[in-house]
Amino acid sequence: MSDRMGPALSEPIFNRVTIIGLGLIGSSIARAARRMNAAGEIVAADASEAVRARVLELGVADRAEASLADAVKDADLVVLCVPVGANGAVAEAMGPHLKPGCIVSDVGSVKSAVVAAVAPHLPAGVGFVPAHPVAGTEHSGPDAGFAALFLGRWCILTPPEGADPEHVAKVQTFWRAIGSNVEVMTPSHHDLVLAITSHVPHLIAYNIVGTAADLEEVTQSEVIKFSAGGFRDFTRIAASDPTMWRDIFLHNKDAVLEMLGRFNEDLAALQRMIRWGDGDGLFELFTRTRAIRRGIIEQGQETAAPDFGRRDAAGQ
Repeated sequence: MSDRMGPALSEPIFNRVTIIGLGLIGSSIARAARRMNAAGEIVAADASEAVRARVLELGVADRAEASLADAVKDADLVVLCVPVGANGAVAEAMGPHLKPGCIVSDVGSVKSAVVAAVAPHLPAGVGFVPAHPVAGTEHSGPDAGFAALFLGRWCILTPPEGADPEHVAKVQTFWRAIGSNVEVMTPSHHDLVLAITSHVPHLIAYNIVGTAADLEEVTQSEVIKFSAGGFRDFTRIAASDPTMWRDIFLHNKDAVLEMLGRFNEDLAALQRMIRWGDGDGLFELFTRTRAIRRGIIEQGQETAAPDFGRRDAAGQ
């Protein structure tokens, strides 16, 4: 997969794009939109004075506002890049200040809860096209972002029932312009898929690293000292933003619990194979799971490198 972005657009897709929350994803959208000329003007909104100052210092946005009303004024696209649990309050505060024809989107890893929290606060004439860019690193903050973050990755759009097809198409065009492949599905289907591909793996990583932290006291630093690749990679996942992941699990509870139930059943079966020395069963399982990894690599969603294919973000 190339890490080179194509030529910039001759005309912006949106005249003014407002990004609320300038962490890894928000600052990467700003950088990519600027690089590709997908936005005529980029306005940043963040509650942190330090983040706003840093955003201007980095040149990520043209303006940085503390007031949501000032930030969304005359915006053509507003992208919510805040923790899932904060979307409703942000939508309520900014709703009265959105102009007719504006499109609101987001980047949350949970979609049904976001639709329920945001949609009631948007006035008539304002479009709503939720999105989830399936990309990221364990780093956070405006300095962590980079323009090529979304290149060749998937962005899932989950427009609610009755969404304007033209609004969906325009958001689709925006994400494609900054490098993403785009898929459209219902919010509920998205939540089920992401529960098994992202949310449960993160939960397992947090649990394993937490268990190791308890053992660390017993083994007197041997857990960290002798960390092999498997544990090291789990710690990368478990280093992700705690606020974001707390909100994801609280707001995608049903799908996560359903997938955890299935995982526990499969784990019990694996436990039986080990207990009864079922080598053929173990070999068959490991062969099947290895094929999944190869499929991910073949689809260009990862490299064969053992470090989750992560490269130095500064080089992209």
